[in-house]
Amino acid sequence: MGTPDFSVGALKTLMDCEHDLVCVYTQPPRPKGRGQQVQKSAVHLCAEEAGIEVRYPLHFKNLEDIQNFLDLNLDIAVVAAYGLILPESILKAPKHGCINIHASLLPRWRGAAPIQRAIMAGDKKSGVTIMQMEKGLDTGPEILKRDVEVTDKTTASMLHDDLAQMGAQMIAEVIKTLAQEGCLTSAAQDSDGVTYAHMLKKEEGKIDWLQTAIKIDRQIRALNPWPGTWCDTEQNKRLKVVEATIIDDIFSYDTGSVLDRGVVVCGDKKGIQLIRVQPENKKTMDVTSAINGGYLNIGKRLK
Repeated sequence: MGTPDFSVGALKTLMDCEHDLVCVYTQPPRPKGRGQQVQKSAVHLCAEEAGIEVRYPLHFKNLEDIQNFLDLNLDIAVVAAYGLILPESILKAPKHGCINIHASLLPRWRGAAPIQRAIMAGDKKSGVTIMQMEKGLDTGPEILKRDVEVTDKTTASMLHDDLAQMGAQMIAEVIKTLAQEGCLTSAAQDSDGVTYAHMLKKEEGKIDWLQTAIKIDRQIRALNPWPGTWCDTEQNKRLKVVEATIIDDIFSYDTGSVLDRGVVVCGDKKGIQLIRVQPENKKTMDVTSAINGGYLNIGKRLK
């Protein structure tokens, strides 16, 4: 049971194991992109290509959808970024319940956006927790946990790919253990250190140059590709910041001032070196091209 790219690695791993993968549940096809064309999820496309049955109920409030799940008579259900709240009738249906591949070191970053929130908070470690699902939001007991380092260069895309691969490897280990031992051992989550990774909002991508350089750098690394980070030029044109890095020098110029090479002065007087940007209605380009094209003007202020 999964939907985005994050879930595909785990699905492929389960497809390759010796056990019967009965079917796949995913979010329904929905309009996406500028053309608003209806598109199937990444998991849907992967399962369909492999000839696996795909189901995509809108929710589990319909008794028929619940009964269809019960009729599968499952040993276990694997959930990875599915995007639907599962009622207790679903959670308890498989013999060994539902287990979740969660992209954080629980109990830190329960919720919808653990990868981005970890980077925004400056966490030094992230990881994957395989947990037994229960009614609460990511509150279930831990079956397996593994961590990875988060550096000051780690982006959301990089961490996403690392954790997706790690989650796929870990779920294979868990399923193997279940097959060999007939049960799974778990331990309750620590009651200390609980934080929530609330769903991302578009407005979180707006850069406030009054913030410190390190906070802006984390924001840029965490929120690309979605919702993206941006600011406005002195001409009130939107400028998306795709890639940047911190400059630790101290500058005496006003906050938001654009200096040589596309360095922008932050609230703590340190700088953010813009590397790749996307001017309004233009393609992504390097900062030199943006300056040469007049989309970014040295001596002016971003807001």
